[in-house]
Amino acid sequence: MADTPASADPPERDEPCGNGLLQPELRAWMHLLAAAGAIEQQLHSLVKEALGVSHDEFLVLCLLADQPSATLRMTRIAELLGRPKTRLTYQVACLQHAGLATRRASRCDRRGIEVSLTDKARQLLDEASPALADAITQAVTCAVGPHHREALRGLLAGTPDSDAQPA
Repeated sequence: MADTPASADPPERDEPCGNGLLQPELRAWMHLLAAAGAIEQQLHSLVKEALGVSHDEFLVLCLLADQPSATLRMTRIAELLGRPKTRLTYQVACLQHAGLATRRASRCDRRGIEVSLTDKARQLLDEASPALADAITQAVTCAVGPHHREALRGLLAGTPDSDAQPA
């Protein structure tokens, strides 16, 4: 079969997908999940090289770093990441072994366990954050084309603060 100019062109990666069977909100959600998966794949080796931790451990570090006290309860981390507590216990143990996190009984409720960043983790995150932020920006740019951005904006259209302008 001879190649025609149309068949030689690669398929457009950012075309509207399907035949319109999905509601716009479902299509936007699908695009968001696909973009997040692509970005996560691109970050795996970068995170391992920069911080010496797995991507899931990196997410724990980021959650902790985003807190004013750099501390969260294990149950809250599990909720935010949507991970089973047993899996989180293993991840936190790995971070603790690497000297990046500490665990202690909660001051408010002795049944709970609080996880905190160490100074070593703060320093590593401070040093690695600019390169990781650039990599995320590049990955988002590659993974989310104009049609996907429009679909995602549509997903946010009905939210209470959708009219607010970004800072």
